Amino acid sequence: MSRPVHFEIHAADPERARNFYSSVFGWKIDQWGDIPYWVITTGDDDQPGVNGGLLPRRGPDPEPDAPVHGFVMTMSVVDIDATIAAIEVNGGTVALPKDKMPGVGLLAYYKDTEGNIFGILQPEERQS
Repeated sequence: MSRPVHFEIHAADPERARNFYSSVFGWKIDQWGDIPYWVITTGDDDQPGVNGGLLPRRGPDPEPDAPVHGFVMTMSVVDIDATIAAIEVNGGTVALPKDKMPGVGLLAYYKDTEGNIFGILQPEERQS
């Protein structure tokens, strides 16, 4: 089977996007060489997850009511309400309000400062 190994965020304003994702999720985002590309480190190598990149968007920004036309990446969070507050204070907007997904947890979709949709999930506690 093929598994995701990298993701990319396209941004009209890469610096604004860097500030958003660093502030909300604590990601480390560093420029790669002298080109307009930034490497995103989402966590330690000994933990599950995938790292990615950030680059300038080519073409127009997504229309506000446009359907999703890419993959939605969802981040696991410890406290969805605290994450929602951080998203909103940093300029993110709701795309799909928080809802309980039975057997999964609390899930919400948001748009970043660049109009990209992403998900946040507070997993349901597993019972032994």
